[in-house]
Amino acid sequence: MVSRLKLGSPGTEFRLVRGRVLLCAGAMALLVLAIIARVSYLQIALHDHFTTLSRHNRVKIVPIPPIRGRIFSRDGVLLADNRPSFSLEIVPEQVTDMTGTIEKLGQLVSMSQADLARFRDQAGKMRLFESVPLRFNLTEEEVARVSIERHALPGVEVVARLDRFYPLGADVAHSVGYVGMIDDEDLARLDRSDYSGTTHIGKLGAEKAFEDLLHGHVGFQQVEVNAQGRVVRVLDRTAPMPGRNLYLTLDISLQTVAAKALAGRRGAIVALDPQTGSVLALVSSPSYDPNPFVNGISSADYQALLDSPAAPLLNRALQGKYPPGSTIKPFLALAALDFGVRAVPDSTWCPGWFALKGSSHQYRDWKKRGHGHVDLTQAVAQSCDVYFYTLANDLGIDRLYDALDRFGFGHPTGIDIKGESKGLIPSRAWKQEALKEPWYPGETLIMGIGQGYVQVTPAQLALATAIMASRGRAPKPRLLDEARDVLTGDVVLRPVVAVASPTLERSESHWAEAVRAMREVMHGPFGTARRSAQGATYESAGKTGTAQLVGMAQDEAYRAQELAEELRDHALFIAFAPLDAPRIAVAIIVENGGSGSGTAAPIARELFDHYLGVAGPSGAAPG
Repeated sequence: MVSRLKLGSPGTEFRLVRGRVLLCAGAMALLVLAIIARVSYLQIALHDHFTTLSRHNRVKIVPIPPIRGRIFSRDGVLLADNRPSFSLEIVPEQVTDMTGTIEKLGQLVSMSQADLARFRDQAGKMRLFESVPLRFNLTEEEVARVSIERHALPGVEVVARLDRFYPLGADVAHSVGYVGMIDDEDLARLDRSDYSGTTHIGKLGAEKAFEDLLHGHVGFQQVEVNAQGRVVRVLDRTAPMPGRNLYLTLDISLQTVAAKALAGRRGAIVALDPQTGSVLALVSSPSYDPNPFVNGISSADYQALLDSPAAPLLNRALQGKYPPGSTIKPFLALAALDFGVRAVPDSTWCPGWFALKGSSHQYRDWKKRGHGHVDLTQAVAQSCDVYFYTLANDLGIDRLYDALDRFGFGHPTGIDIKGESKGLIPSRAWKQEALKEPWYPGETLIMGIGQGYVQVTPAQLALATAIMASRGRAPKPRLLDEARDVLTGDVVLRPVVAVASPTLERSESHWAEAVRAMREVMHGPFGTARRSAQGATYESAGKTGTAQLVGMAQDEAYRAQELAEELRDHALFIAFAPLDAPRIAVAIIVENGGSGSGTAAPIARELFDHYLGVAGPSGAAPG
């Protein structure tokens, strides 16, 4: 039988209370001992670990991105600038609820789907402690809204940055290029430690080619932060090294004239200094505004550029490949003299057509009734096709290829910005490898007038013209003139002028005869570009060209008005001036522009008058 505890007895109650007190005291003692043991463990055994964590939470190393160097023309016109702006950025490791944070920010600033997509893409590529831009170019009102709510948005920062800006926009897009957000391809090749805190990198043109000079070197600062991640004070600082200011060889006034001359047309202009290789003008038309690419162009706008039939993103000056037409004839005339296939006085009869022995197929001259008897000088001046059919046949494909190859056709020019095409100078070996076919004599004939498989870039034509102007001594094209220290203005780099590879060894008399023939194009009584040179106070040398894009039957006449515009002939022109001491050499291509003499040559006259500072045909001084 269970005994019942009877209260009311002092002894019984005392024993009951004492037992409970002792039980509680024992439990408390055990808890105190457990706490003491845990604190001892944390303080002693894990002392180093928690000291490191504490310092990490309190002190951070923050990268300081360098200021990107600016880009100027050789005459000091600003081509690429840095403009102050505010960007909204997030440090992912400091954010516990990214979705909620972005939703809150969406109530404070406007954000597009493109902004969100770019943020997610960048966040996936960067380290968690690196700041990732969410929105660029915040307005003052947006900056104020975010600043007011900053206490409730851990990991969110409004960062003052310098955005790249291109004051001349489309006029220099294909030479200066642009910067853009760093992507996977960039991350794979760059030194990430030197790009900490940097969000942009050169993508095209001079911006990409001279990235090492423009970028500078990253700096760092050791900062103390509070529990919310705000910087309390700077403990130590290593200043970044700004990038170099670059001066390009472009003459902006000439560049502007060239861009205006091609406005509304498709084509390219390249102007070089034959003595130094300096690129005086490089225009590809149509062009595009590079500014939207800096912080990410919208998909719709980019697709519109890609889909445009005018192909504004194509750098025609370096990447466009065209049949050179008759602009190739002065170089073949020089080859004829060098190989001893022709002497200057040797005459060729031109009835308006040429046929290979044993063949009834006629290769027609542009002049239906022919030119009669012509020598080398007259053949170049009047652009006699029959003379060059005959010459090409006598030279043969091997010597024809060798002559053009040594003038740089079929090879990149070596210009110091990337992305140029090498074009094509066909040979027996090339055709056998590419098409699995032998070389036919008729293909040699049409190659003699710059048609068939042969393709050149405007830059190659300009370099070959400069080589002719300098009698074989023209340097390779270059866009960089010099780099200067941002703080002192001292020149820290000036590229060495690299002379182009020597062409065929030839006598001075051969150079003189080829140049004289080009002079007759401009100033002779029957020169194809004589109208463009009328009234000039200086002499020049040039060659017109018309590149046919569609084949014609033997009895079919060319009627441009009956063809779609994209099938009409290209207009080409090469020239240099002044004749005795050349200062400028140009190559001009106007797609589907018709005749070189009527469309392209007048543009060269305008460029020459402007650059040489003389009065134009109207008598007005160039602007």
